[in-house]
Amino acid sequence: MQELESQMARPDFWTDQDAAGQVIVELKDVKDKYESYTALARDIEGFDELLTLADEDESLAADLAKEAQSIEKRLDALELKFYLSGRFDRESAIVSINAGAGGTEACDWTGMLFRMYSRWCERSGFKQEIIDELPGEEAGIKNVTFMVRGLYAYGYLKAERGVHRLVRISPFDANKRRHTSFSSVDVMPEVSDDIDIEIKPEELKVDTYRSGGAGGQHVNKTDSAVRITHLPTGIVVSCQKERSQHMNKAVALMMLKSKLYLRMQEEKQKEINALHSDKKKIEWGSQIRSYVLHPYLLVKDHRTDCEWSQAERVLDGDIDRFIEPYLKEYGKDEA
Repeated sequence: MQELESQMARPDFWTDQDAAGQVIVELKDVKDKYESYTALARDIEGFDELLTLADEDESLAADLAKEAQSIEKRLDALELKFYLSGRFDRESAIVSINAGAGGTEACDWTGMLFRMYSRWCERSGFKQEIIDELPGEEAGIKNVTFMVRGLYAYGYLKAERGVHRLVRISPFDANKRRHTSFSSVDVMPEVSDDIDIEIKPEELKVDTYRSGGAGGQHVNKTDSAVRITHLPTGIVVSCQKERSQHMNKAVALMMLKSKLYLRMQEEKQKEINALHSDKKKIEWGSQIRSYVLHPYLLVKDHRTDCEWSQAERVLDGDIDRFIEPYLKEYGKDEA
């Protein structure tokens, strides 16, 4: 903390605005952890005193239980922060949700997942911005990409990367049969310019198209939306959230850089896993969680075996009980 404060005291600190911003964010994070730790240590000491008094006065039992619950909750939250130590864990996140096979049913499931993450962002204090969206032909969303801004957004949401499975009675089936739908969730960090990823212009295919809109005076009448294909890998990214083609291209290139970086990290992780075959394996894109709405209610994470029968609450954004066990078990192993 003292080292970061000394950096801020230098006369040339604001010469590089981006670097200065990173130092400020890091200092705030360190201060938050330190203040949380000292406050918790102080309250634990006070709890010990309350425990001594409770031995003499039984009326303090209720206060004792309430304080113990508060301390336990804060301790868990502080502990979780120390699991978020990956290079990009403190960064904002770029989330893409794509409907699997199944037409309207899968598109509706993608829309439900998008709402789930939107509600989680509201609960957690993160800001959400849609980057690109393609509606389903009849209902729901075929695919959507959005930015989640805030400290540790990527650190938390990386736990959601993979395939999500829904089992329910389809509202689109006149015979009321049970359907299974799949949607994939991809999560990337917002990488900074200091990441050494070379993107050659000749390896890019850049297409422009007209941004979607609800119509009226705000609909974009120019081809400002941008789609970029990285020819060597086949990775495709697109952005239509900005009003200018130049800004959309800049956002799309940032997304491409993030995808290429994660691809490189995944290849390294596969090499490490090959050397440690006894370690529990988590494949990119594997089915991570099932949401069963019929014939019973249950959401189960297949990586941690964490499950909860309150499926409606989960779909309303209450997903921390699945994120936290995953991060404690695997968080330190990921980028």
